[in-house]
Amino acid sequence: MGTVVRSVAERGFLPMRGFVLQIGSMCILAGKTIVSALRPPYPYGNELVSQFLFALRVTWFPMIVASVCFTYGPAGIQAANFLNFFGALDRLGGLFVLVVLREFAPLVCAIVMAGVAGTAMTADLGARKIREELDALMVLGVDPIKSLVVPRFLSLMLLTPLFTIYALLFGTLGGVLVTISNGAQVGPFFSTFFAQATTAELQASLIKSTLFGAMIAIVCCYKGLTASGGAEGVGRAVNQAVVIAFLGIGAIDYAFTQTLLATHPNLNTPR
Repeated sequence: MGTVVRSVAERGFLPMRGFVLQIGSMCILAGKTIVSALRPPYPYGNELVSQFLFALRVTWFPMIVASVCFTYGPAGIQAANFLNFFGALDRLGGLFVLVVLREFAPLVCAIVMAGVAGTAMTADLGARKIREELDALMVLGVDPIKSLVVPRFLSLMLLTPLFTIYALLFGTLGGVLVTISNGAQVGPFFSTFFAQATTAELQASLIKSTLFGAMIAIVCCYKGLTASGGAEGVGRAVNQAVVIAFLGIGAIDYAFTQTLLATHPNLNTPR
């Protein structure tokens, strides 16, 4: 009986132990990346521009489509129907501050960034790992973290807050489309929107999206650098990177939102 219990406990414990070890290794990689990014020399300028333009090219259209569809569809239509029930459709703009500015803009941006740019980074680094290119770089005295991880880390940190602004604009456009489709005036929408919106919320949205970008880059680069098992291993690393990145997005969003509301209690007061 004791052997059976021990076997069951090990089967349940080992996956959790492996996951915790991976999280610790990612934190170590994040520390090395930050130190390497701040410490001279800075030879990764061309790679930084290349990764920034690549991520910009592959994510701008999915981000726009997702921003409009999420805000117009499940959020906007349901919210408008609910407010119409009380005859308060003019309050839709204030509600969209909560929906878009606080949550949807950074979340949609992070999800698209992880699903498109992050997976491409994992696949690229994983393929280099399988072909032993990373080992060759280390033999030549080139630090893979400074030459490969740092430019990807900085590019996503710069791109996510930029895309959050565009997600905010197109998400607000979704609210305008909902207002027009319900036969209401656009003026009250913007009136309640700007009455409810605050600079602190915009700053918090940009900071949160920057944290999302940093976390996505670390997770995807780590899974790419540790890929093994040939082409199948690279595909497995890509899938694991997406899952872990989504879990990280949820964890950061929860902790950041709770901290924001605790430090700015006035955001809970309708205006």
